[in-house]
Amino acid sequence: MAFLGESCIEDINSDLRYLNLLANRYPTISSATTEIINLQAILNLPKGTEHFLTDIHGEYEPFVHVLKNASGVIKRKINDVFGNSLRSSEKKSLATLIYYPEQKLEIVLKEEENIDDWYRITLYRLIAICRHVSSKYTRSKVRKALPTDFSYIIEELLHEQPGREDKEEYYEEIIQTIISIDRAREFIIAISKLIQRLVIDRLHIIGDIYDRGPGAHIILDTLINYHSVDIQWGNHDILWMGAAAGSEVCIANVIRICARYANLDTLEDGYGINMLPLATFALECYKKDPCNNFKPKFDSENEYSVTEQELIARMHKAIAIIQFKLEGEVIKRRPDFNMDHRLLLNKINYDDGTIELDGKVYKLNDTSFPTIDKKNPYKLTKEEKELIEKLKSSFVNSEKLQRHIRFLFTAGSIYLKYNSNLMFHGCIPLNEDGTFREVIVKGKKFKGKGLLDEAEKVCREGYFYENNKEAKLYGMDYMWYQWTGPNSSLFGKDRMTTFERYFIDDKNTHKEAKNTYYKLRDDENMCNNVLKEFGLDVESSHIINGHIPVERKKGESPIKANGKLLVIDGGFSKAYQGKTGMAGYTLIYNSFGLQLISHEPFKSTESAIKEESDILSSTMVLERVVQRKRVEDTDVGQELMTRIKDLKVLLSAYRKGLIKEKK
Repeated sequence: MAFLGESCIEDINSDLRYLNLLANRYPTISSATTEIINLQAILNLPKGTEHFLTDIHGEYEPFVHVLKNASGVIKRKINDVFGNSLRSSEKKSLATLIYYPEQKLEIVLKEEENIDDWYRITLYRLIAICRHVSSKYTRSKVRKALPTDFSYIIEELLHEQPGREDKEEYYEEIIQTIISIDRAREFIIAISKLIQRLVIDRLHIIGDIYDRGPGAHIILDTLINYHSVDIQWGNHDILWMGAAAGSEVCIANVIRICARYANLDTLEDGYGINMLPLATFALECYKKDPCNNFKPKFDSENEYSVTEQELIARMHKAIAIIQFKLEGEVIKRRPDFNMDHRLLLNKINYDDGTIELDGKVYKLNDTSFPTIDKKNPYKLTKEEKELIEKLKSSFVNSEKLQRHIRFLFTAGSIYLKYNSNLMFHGCIPLNEDGTFREVIVKGKKFKGKGLLDEAEKVCREGYFYENNKEAKLYGMDYMWYQWTGPNSSLFGKDRMTTFERYFIDDKNTHKEAKNTYYKLRDDENMCNNVLKEFGLDVESSHIINGHIPVERKKGESPIKANGKLLVIDGGFSKAYQGKTGMAGYTLIYNSFGLQLISHEPFKSTESAIKEESDILSSTMVLERVVQRKRVEDTDVGQELMTRIKDLKVLLSAYRKGLIKEKK
């Protein structure tokens, strides 16, 4: 809160209400001055390390590993502390222990002959690393991060001063006692997790946690428990958010994608959503249909019987047809979406098995539509209505799903400005000439930042509004639009050709034209215009996106517009890795500057533990500052400086007798 300066003290009476509230927290001159000194000192600490990830797409094993190793930060810290005093194999073992302390300790306990000696050496090493990574924080901040069981002991050990003979025996006795009372294992686990926490001050997830991979629910559980995280929604996330709100069209899309990637376990096991009604319906309606175009895509290590594949294919087709019908209802209900070009079921000639698109007739490769009334193709059958009602009930009543989606609303947004970086998943809708495109939302025109602000507001109404049914329905429809609409900042294409990819062989019909934003990503002027639109300094700020995988194997660079724009979707999802030739980018922003890290495919968690095989990563320094960035250079620093100003006014009020000190 901005407040009065010293020169305005004569007008302070008008602000006494606020000052009295502030005085409740700082009741004396001493407490106010102590806090000013504390905050002023914090401003001079190095800024915390930020970690950026995007497009995780349910791949929980590599995600968790990258989170644990902080994109190589922990390895660098080990090198900083031990240099050449440890062999490479010892550093690798130490890093693996920090990443996976419980699992690694099980192996060590079986293999080590002198476990007490191993404990002693390892404890000293871990304490040295922990002392190094905690040195940039205040004692207060570190204290809040300490595990409850060992908080006092770790605090004592962290503030040991090497070489002080008067306390050397004291510290050695602490280590020896931890081992002798059989608490070394628990202590190692606790301090390893503390190191993981301290190396990253803030985690940014730039969208698309859901779909394709098998563990989106595991990723959300991890993020909910993470100490500091924000999320910029992706189009796959908003689809699940709409489904959790009760949007039938979003529910149908979610289930279709899960069936397409043989990922129904996320629904059934992850969220307890009952797929039996869909399976029963599909077997009845499509029992004579082989549904060849709907065979699931899955990784080679997943084994499905022929019968299971056939069942998933029938479920896949059944929910896809329901999806097309429900989408037709929304398009007709919302003319302002301008999506009549996606009304396709009424363009089918059901007698000769063709469809007319843009004046051209195409032969359909599948003409089995047992649930479509050709006179009224968007009408759900009685059985389809009953099915979608059962599925909706499962989604809205899934306690775990609702907890995860509420977290996405609490920790997330469509875009975020943080420390001179503008983060959003997809794009800012632009016209062909690069100007911001005007889009109608609820009868009003919006563009640029205003469009994204309005879009977020409407999406929140779609989930949280219960008493205003029309606003809730529009919000749910708009969440579906954010998933697939031509002017959605999360999608950024003119159409999603789902129907064409299933039913038409001609790949010319599969094309999805990207928004002009993607054509101009290498244009510094465009990037500067976007940064200005969001109130950021064009000289020091960056745009950070995901959504469109960077095809490194074709020579594409994630660095656009001379470093103004960074695209860090490099293929976390296995489904994209054949296209990208890698397994993702991440970004590290510490007090020394920006570092882009490219990752090779992750083998497995088991291999990482047993073979101590880390992800092979390459680091590129994008920017290195001449003068190390301090807290005062960050958004948090701006907030602290405002608090200091307020406290100085309170101090003046105390000294002038306008407010009395409290006991």
